[in-house]
Amino acid sequence: MPSQRYDSIDALRGAAIVWMTVFHFCFDLNHFGWLKQNFYADPFWTSQRTAIVSLFLFCAGLGQAVAVEQGQKPGRFWKRWAQVAGCALLVTVGSIWMFPKSFIYFGVLHGIALMLVIVRFSAGWGGWLWLAGALAIAAKPLAELAHLQWPQLDFLNGPLWNWLGLVSRKPITEDYVPLVPWLGVMWWGMAAGQWLMARRRAWVQRPIPRVARPLAWMGRWSLSWYMLHQPVLIGALTLLSQLR
Repeated sequence: MPSQRYDSIDALRGAAIVWMTVFHFCFDLNHFGWLKQNFYADPFWTSQRTAIVSLFLFCAGLGQAVAVEQGQKPGRFWKRWAQVAGCALLVTVGSIWMFPKSFIYFGVLHGIALMLVIVRFSAGWGGWLWLAGALAIAAKPLAELAHLQWPQLDFLNGPLWNWLGLVSRKPITEDYVPLVPWLGVMWWGMAAGQWLMARRRAWVQRPIPRVARPLAWMGRWSLSWYMLHQPVLIGALTLLSQLR
């Protein structure tokens, strides 16, 4: 079956990119001292981060549903996976330079790389993906309760295990997207995509409005945009700060 891109899914991913870019621009302004905001505790910003990451992971699940339905070959999947994993490594290296005390070791790209493998190999679960996603999301508050009951679980907060997400406190890092609860969001994206492909394909096949076409273009280049937007923003703000 020939592969086909759906502009509606790409545009949804593009909307997440625009939102993320605006968020990171504000974060960078704060880093340079041109804003005075608490991006780590203020609900206005933390809720936006949660929504942006959720939208990205949901779109990743949708994309995997389409890829599986179209019979994507393993080689193509692993090639894309290697690109994501390689970019995750570059993010770690770059963050060590910029945030040596809180560098990114399991951020959104690290999480996506691992979740893609899990979601791909669980694609055959069908409707059970909805339950699996719900359990993954529910595991976060349950883990917090378990820590209160059994203090010996504190080892899960350490760097060897906190990528699972079964923690009682967030580690000191600029970006943290562990399996729990975020795998649940990608599983729901896969489940939603399978439902759409089986029962409402016309919803994603409809032409999108002309005004949304730039979003679809951005959605097709999401990884490249993700990797380039921060160096460009930080470089521009660094130049402006030197000219002030």
